[in-house]
Amino acid sequence: MINNIPKPNISPAFTVEDIHMIREWNYARLRDATVDERLADNKRRAAAAQARIEQKRRTKRILV
Repeated sequence: MINNIPKPNISPAFTVEDIHMIREWNYARLRDATVDERLADNKRRAAAAQARIEQKRRTKRILV
């Protein structure tokens, strides 16, 4: 089961402490997840990231 833990607040300067907070959040979120749940979560997040990249590429082509 993937835990529903709120995302940490990241500082505008993005410090080493922020990286530690993200790692701790991700560990706590996935601590009780099965391998299949982790894979499904990774695929879902990768698809969302890919969609954002494609959207930015389309926007860039329109602006150029």
